[in-house]
Amino acid sequence: MHIAIELVALVAVVAAGAALAGRIGISAPLLLVVVGVAASYLPFIPRVELEPEVVLVGFLPPLLYAAAIRTSLIDFSKHRRSIGQLSILLVAFTTLGVGLVAWWLLGPIAESLGQKPLPLWAAFAIGAVVAPPDAVAATAIAKRVGMPRRIVTILEGESLMNDATALVCLRTAIAAAVVTPTIWDIGLDFLIAAGGGVLVGFAATFLLAKIRRRFTDPVLDTTLSLTAPFIAYIAAEEIHASGVLAVVITGLLLGHKAPLIQSAKSRMSERTNWRTFQFLLENAVFLLIGLQTRWILEDLAESPLPGWLIATTTVAVFLAVVLLRPLWIFPTTFLNRRILGPSRSGPVSLNGLIVVSWAGMRGVVTLAAVFTLPENTPHREVLVFIALAVTAGTLLVQGSTLPWLVRRVGLPAPDPAEDALQEAAVLQGAHRAGMAKLDEISTPSDPPQVLELLRQRGDARAQAAWERLGRPETEYETPSEAYRRLRLAMLAEERAHILKVRDAGLVPDEVLQRAQNALDIEESVLDRDEDDDVGGRSEDLRPVVTPGGACEHLEQAPVVVTPNTPDGCEECLAIGSTWVHLRLCLACGHVGCCDSSPMKHAAKHYEESKHPVMRSFEPGETWRWCFTDEKLG
Repeated sequence: MHIAIELVALVAVVAAGAALAGRIGISAPLLLVVVGVAASYLPFIPRVELEPEVVLVGFLPPLLYAAAIRTSLIDFSKHRRSIGQLSILLVAFTTLGVGLVAWWLLGPIAESLGQKPLPLWAAFAIGAVVAPPDAVAATAIAKRVGMPRRIVTILEGESLMNDATALVCLRTAIAAAVVTPTIWDIGLDFLIAAGGGVLVGFAATFLLAKIRRRFTDPVLDTTLSLTAPFIAYIAAEEIHASGVLAVVITGLLLGHKAPLIQSAKSRMSERTNWRTFQFLLENAVFLLIGLQTRWILEDLAESPLPGWLIATTTVAVFLAVVLLRPLWIFPTTFLNRRILGPSRSGPVSLNGLIVVSWAGMRGVVTLAAVFTLPENTPHREVLVFIALAVTAGTLLVQGSTLPWLVRRVGLPAPDPAEDALQEAAVLQGAHRAGMAKLDEISTPSDPPQVLELLRQRGDARAQAAWERLGRPETEYETPSEAYRRLRLAMLAEERAHILKVRDAGLVPDEVLQRAQNALDIEESVLDRDEDDDVGGRSEDLRPVVTPGGACEHLEQAPVVVTPNTPDGCEECLAIGSTWVHLRLCLACGHVGCCDSSPMKHAAKHYEESKHPVMRSFEPGETWRWCFTDEKLG
C-alpha cells in the first residue's frame, strides 16, 4: 500500500506540475525540479534514491525511443554534420575540459590542504558525467519558446546521440582506475561501442519491422512498440556495445518506416500511448531529480574537504560546463565552413549559434551516471553533489533565460499560417493522386453515387486545408467551419440517443460500444481540424516552392498585377453573391473566388481563359498557384 500511495502521489504531482507550468508559462522540467527540491525537505516525504540501473535501463531507453520515432530521419540526415560535432566532439571536449578543472581543484589543491587528492580518472569521469545535455529539457524548452525547426532538429539530434558518447567516456574513465588506457584503446572502445550499437539498431529494426508487418491488431502492435527500446538496448549492452545508440537508430528507422509497416489504427494508437508514456516518464524524472537534493546534501556534510573548496569546485565546474560549449561551437563552426564549405542545409545564422551555445541544460543522464562511480571513489559525495548542482543550475539558469534569449536575438518561430499553406499544397497533391487512382480502378459497374461521394469527400478535405488560410478577422465562417459546427451538434444528439438506448437496456453493450466508437472516431477528426486552426501569422506568407521545383508557368508569371476589382470577386459583385477567399489572375488581373466559395469563379476563369497562374488576393499572402501543373510557388 505504501508503494501504491507513493506512485499515485508521484503521478498526481507530475500531472499537476505540468498543468501549472503550462498555465503560468514556464517550462515543466524547471518547475518540477523546484517542487522536488522543496518536497525533499518535507518530513513526511521518504528518502528517494535513484538507482543508476533504474534510470539507465528503465527510463532512458523509452525516453530516447519516444523522441527518436518522432524525429524526421530526413531532417536528421540533413543536419548530421552539426549533430555529429555536438554529440561526439563537443562531449569529448567538455569531458576533457571539465576533468582538468575538477582535477586541479580537487587534486593538487586538495593535496596541499592535507586531503586525499582526486585521481585523474575520477576527474575525467565527472567530466563525462556532466558533458551531455538532456534530450527532454532541450526539446521541451525549444518547442515551448518557438525556435526555428532547424535549431530544434539540431538540439534534438544532439541530445539523442550525445548520451552514447558520454557513457563510453565514463566507462573508459572508470576502467582507467585499474589499467591506464592508451589513445588507441579509447578509440577502439568507442568504435566498438558505436559500431556495435548501430549494427544492433539495424538488426532490431529489421526484426521488429518484419514482425509488425504481420500485426493488424493495434493493441498487439503497440505492445510490441513498447518493448522495442528495451529489446534494442539489452541486445546491444549484452555485446558491450552502446545500448543508447541502438535505441536511437531503432527509433529513427521504425519511425521513418511506420507508414509502410503499420496500419493507420496502429500508428494512431502508438502515437497516443507513447505520448502518455513519455509525458509521465520525462516529467517524473525531473521531479525525482529534485527529490535527491536532501540526502545528497546530507552525505556532502560528511565530506572531509573544506566547504569553500567544495563550493569553489562546484562553481568552477558549472562555469566550465556553460562556457566550454560556446568556446567549442563558434570556432569549430566557422572553421568547418572554411574547410568543408557550408552544409547541405546551409549555414546556421550567428543568432542561431548563440541560442544553440546556450541550450545546454543537463538532465537525468547526468544524475544517473554519477551514481555508477565506484563506492571507493575518492570524494564521491562531492562528485555526486557537483552533478546535482550542474543539473539543477543549468536547468534554472540556462533553462529560465533561454526563452528571453530567443526573443532577444529575434529568431523567427515557425509560422502556423505558412505551415497551413504548405499542408494545403501537400494535401492538394495527395488529392490529385487519389483522384487519378480512383479513375484508374473504377469500373462501369461501380455505383455512380459512390464515385461521386468519394470525389466530394476528397474535394472537401483538400478545400478545408485551403480554407484555413485567408483573413482570420473575417466575420463569416468557411464551409468547412460550418460543416464542423453543424456536424458536432448532430454527433452530440446522436450520442445522446445511443445513451438513451443503453440506459433502456434494449441493445447489447458490445453493439452500443461499436456504435459509440464510430461517433468517437468521427468527432476526433473534427477536433483535429479545430486544433489545426491557423489563427494569426507572424509575417506575410512568402512564396514557397512545391517539392520537385517550380513549374515553367510559375517561373514566368509576374509576382503581382493590378486587380480589375480590388473590392472582391468580379462576378460575385455583379450578381450579389458571397465568397470565402479571393484569387488574383496574374495574366489579366481578374479577381475570382476560391473553390471553397459557392461559385468557384477563379477556377471557372482558368477553364475559360487558360491563364495558368493565380495568386492569393488575401492580406499578407503572396503565394501563387499554377492551375495547369497544380504546383505551389
